Amino acid sequence: MEDFFLFVIFEAILNFVGGTIRWFYGSIWRTIFNKPKFKYSEYLFGPEKNSTHYDEFAHHFNNKIIGGVFIFAVTILSIAICS
Repeated sequence: MEDFFLFVIFEAILNFVGGTIRWFYGSIWRTIFNKPKFKYSEYLFGPEKNSTHYDEFAHHFNNKIIGGVFIFAVTILSIAICS
């Protein structure tokens, strides 16, 4: 049971980190190309239900992959710098 809660907390952290990175990148990209921007909550939880493109699993999956790669890269860089 404890493992389940740790797994859920870890997934929530990855979703938050990945969603924040996607929001930051998307905001800059959409500003440069003058496209409509999405809200921060849409990057974290997926587009609103009335959107024509809604796939909750894909948005959470992308957030977790991006968050995992980011945390892995920061860990490797910190190990390389400290050693």
